[in-house]
Amino acid sequence: MVRLNKIYTRTGDDGTTGLGSGERRLKSDLRVEAYGTVDEANACIGMARLHTGADHPAIDVMLSRIQNDLFDLGADLAVPDEGKPLDYEPLRIVAAQTERVEKDIDLLNKHLQPLKSFVLNGGTPAAAALHLARTVARRAERVMVALAQDPAEHVNREALKYVNRVSDFLFVAARAVNDNGNADVLWVPGKNR
Repeated sequence: MVRLNKIYTRTGDDGTTGLGSGERRLKSDLRVEAYGTVDEANACIGMARLHTGADHPAIDVMLSRIQNDLFDLGADLAVPDEGKPLDYEPLRIVAAQTERVEKDIDLLNKHLQPLKSFVLNGGTPAAAALHLARTVARRAERVMVALAQDPAEHVNREALKYVNRVSDFLFVAARAVNDNGNADVLWVPGKNR
């Protein structure tokens, strides 16, 4: 159970923050950057949901689940698996979460026409917001991959799969809210030469 009685503690005034394990790290640390970027993607999804709630309720429910899962992902990243015993079981992303997103992708994708060009970010306000969330999710993935390359760090492999799938979902959802791809704005290579 999370309980936040006080919002400011002054412990971060020195440029450090506490991980879930109790360890303190610089706020510029790659692990902190990873879960901070996941939080940013989550905020972008929240903005996108302002455009999906009434017109696309099924997609809005899917986005709501993803938002909750992204908090799980942040918790996963905030407690590095260092092999040290903790007095609690850390929250980890599991395969069932990734599989659920895959099912949602498949459900939305079956109504879309196959692409013959790349899609420009835009169309409807909902699609533009979902594309923005997708690009931030991709950045979170890049930061997580960079973190995983450090031999001193550990990143849950399922967490990497999950964030990859979330960005795929956001792309498909953007097309779905663009009249199932009919309102997509397609890239025309060299159009303005």
